[in-house]
Amino acid sequence: MKILYLNFDRGIPVLGDKGASVHVREFVRAAADLGHEVLIACTRRGEGNAPPPAAIAEFPIDDAPPLIEAERRSLGIEDRGDGEPILRRELARLAHDQSLAALVLASLAARDFRPDFIYERHALFSSAGAGLAARLECPRILEVNAPLADEQKAYRGLALEALARRMEAASFGSATAVVAVSERVAAYVRAVAAPSAGSVLVIPNGVDLGRFAAADASRERVRSHLGWGPEACVLGFVGSFKPWHGTETLFDVYERLVTTHPAVRLLGVGDGPALADLRARAARSPAGPGVALVGRVPHVDIPAWTAAIDVVVAPYHAAGNFYFSPLKVVEALAGGRPVVAPRLGQLGDLIEHGRTGLLYSPDDAEDCRRAIARLVDDPALRLEMGRAARASTAGRGWDEVVRTVTRSALDATIGAAA
Repeated sequence: MKILYLNFDRGIPVLGDKGASVHVREFVRAAADLGHEVLIACTRRGEGNAPPPAAIAEFPIDDAPPLIEAERRSLGIEDRGDGEPILRRELARLAHDQSLAALVLASLAARDFRPDFIYERHALFSSAGAGLAARLECPRILEVNAPLADEQKAYRGLALEALARRMEAASFGSATAVVAVSERVAAYVRAVAAPSAGSVLVIPNGVDLGRFAAADASRERVRSHLGWGPEACVLGFVGSFKPWHGTETLFDVYERLVTTHPAVRLLGVGDGPALADLRARAARSPAGPGVALVGRVPHVDIPAWTAAIDVVVAPYHAAGNFYFSPLKVVEALAGGRPVVAPRLGQLGDLIEHGRTGLLYSPDDAEDCRRAIARLVDDPALRLEMGRAARASTAGRGWDEVVRTVTRSALDATIGAAA
């Protein structure tokens, strides 16, 4: 099948490091491996990782003031003259959205690419995907990874909230089917778009099972590079260092644990706004010599770094609506590593307490410490849980995600033709 993959979120560069970028590339790579032809239409190509086996058509957002002012006038919004950076950003997105469908259609014509279906990653202020599906008369599967309007309002600011929510509901409601990465996200979609939303499928993040299974051979090489011998018990965090990921809590736990377990080490892999503070803290701490915060690494190298870890910790802070489907957790399990995480949202589904990892009370550092100490003290239990963790990811490959999506698109095509 020919798949048109739409990624119109400027915050998700196709070749970037964040989990969302990995999700885009892994889905496309799995689709290509299954024999599908994919064209990615995006607003930001990015850099830092190898491109997936697909053509990439980039349509950058134009932030030119005349375009923004024209969009402001068309919406009848008064210019308050205070700069309004959030509003201007949203107006630029809206202006871009109006031109996207024509730009993509021209690109498809130039490439003689007629998609069998559209697979779109949900983005705020985006209606182009629905317009393209109508023009091309093909199914449109919409992937929703988060309650974006809520998230934007809470963390980055949302000036045109009413419009954002109307456009979000319209996008959900016009989709042939919606793929939600968690039950919490699925509930959000149903609440926003019901009763007009089509079928909603819950498909958690996938994982490249073969790549993580083969990485064990890299374990000693990575640990030797860090100067850590076989006697070290390595706690690890892999992901973006953002405030809600709780890495400062993990450091608290590590500092307490190392006083009674001197062989414990702490490895942090990834980048983000909280990394600099954590590095400064490690430099001041008596426990600092046992800490390695290596920063950004290409995703292709993540399996090797995961293999160097004995216990993966995902110390998320409590949230009233924990809607995440953490890619880092699925990858750790596929890497054969027990995972310690709070009892939040989908984490309780991904991690079987006592079998593939240990769950603790959210934001309870002492409960987290006890869970980690249990695994540090029992190497045999770590190995047993690691084997069970890897086995638990059978059937979670990206190829299975793609198969489920393409079946939905095919069913929709057959239903339309009947």
